[in-house]
Amino acid sequence: MDQLQELNYFTSTVYAVKKPEFLDSVRKVSDNYLSQSKERKKKEKHIVLMSGNYAHEPEIAEFTQYVSQTAWNILSAQGYDMEHLVTFFTEMWTQEHNSLSSMDSHVHGRGSQISAFYFLDAPEHGCQLMIHDPRPAKVIINLPEADQKQITPASQHVLFKVEPGMLLLCGAWLPHSFTKNFSKDPVRFVHMNLSVAANPVPRVSEPEVV
Repeated sequence: MDQLQELNYFTSTVYAVKKPEFLDSVRKVSDNYLSQSKERKKKEKHIVLMSGNYAHEPEIAEFTQYVSQTAWNILSAQGYDMEHLVTFFTEMWTQEHNSLSSMDSHVHGRGSQISAFYFLDAPEHGCQLMIHDPRPAKVIINLPEADQKQITPASQHVLFKVEPGMLLLCGAWLPHSFTKNFSKDPVRFVHMNLSVAANPVPRVSEPEVV
């Protein structure tokens, strides 16, 4: 029998790393901004609560620098010419999903290149991040999967079990959603979108050799 050469192209990569050292500082800023949102809404109970943007806060400068540099490294490693580009935050806000809250599949536009998620509180049976197949042509002709518990080329989505301190990054064009929170405790995470711009620092030219 012939041995087929397997060639994989146009992959959809999700990057994961555990960074618990940022939890205390990010939680502090996040709690402050969530409190401001609760005061503005003046409601005792919220199914889902969104904070304002806070990427500019100096208390989390090390965290924002880490995420921004990691996003730059990812784009560079993927083959993009990043030599004269820098990454910057277009959005950074906290989502608090209370009991039975969920979020439908969506992508992020407006120039976003990388989406990132940093999990602050992830109780058992809470929301899980789901990444969906971004290829519309395949989605249209999908066949039934032989075993949905296995991740194969037939998979239509991938579910991530999250934990506090976990940072996940992916292309902003990758459809994602959050499953329903079946816990009595809230799920909280920082959602971030990053774009790119020309490096504002001019490049120093090499001196001419005479």
